[in-house]
Amino acid sequence: MLKRENRGVTTKGNFMFRSSTRSEAESLLSGLALGFSADPFMRWLYPEPADFLTHFPRVMDFFGGRAFEQGSAFRNDDFTAGALWLPPSIHPDEERLVACFEQTVSSEKHDALFETFGQMDNYHPDEDCWHLAFIAVDPIRQGKGLGSALLECCLKRCDEDGRPAYLESTNPTNLSLYKRYGFQEMGLIKADQAPPLFPMFRAAQ
Repeated sequence: MLKRENRGVTTKGNFMFRSSTRSEAESLLSGLALGFSADPFMRWLYPEPADFLTHFPRVMDFFGGRAFEQGSAFRNDDFTAGALWLPPSIHPDEERLVACFEQTVSSEKHDALFETFGQMDNYHPDEDCWHLAFIAVDPIRQGKGLGSALLECCLKRCDEDGRPAYLESTNPTNLSLYKRYGFQEMGLIKADQAPPLFPMFRAAQ
């Protein structure tokens, strides 16, 4: 049974999660980056390990980092699982994100990258919804139900708010997890040589 406790702590089974502050951003973003280390789209952006470890945490911060100020960044105690949710009416920092991509992603990928983001805009729901920017589990903790528990706890909050949820999955292996929790595929985002993204929507439940 889901239990809410004080100090922003949420428990699900044996797992405990809490909201993460801006002062903890470096730790949470580092943990999330490990969870994306084999992600098809993110490693297409940054195939060199040093580039990925240097630049991808900044990408996550510009895309989903406003969650820290909104109280909608979540993590477990050792930062091996985390999620960044953008509440309704809160959007990525597009100006800084575009500048980061222009400076850090190989120029021959720019057309496909920005076409991908253009298609993402086309799928984003018009209605107010919670946007799951990133969710990941460190590979050393994967396969134990940690990611499922975190997702379920976060979706509980979306449902209590009476709002739907939306995401763009960058890894097809995660689709079955999202479908298990009520997300449905909306289509396919595909631009030239870029790996596909999978926009998904979940009605409030």
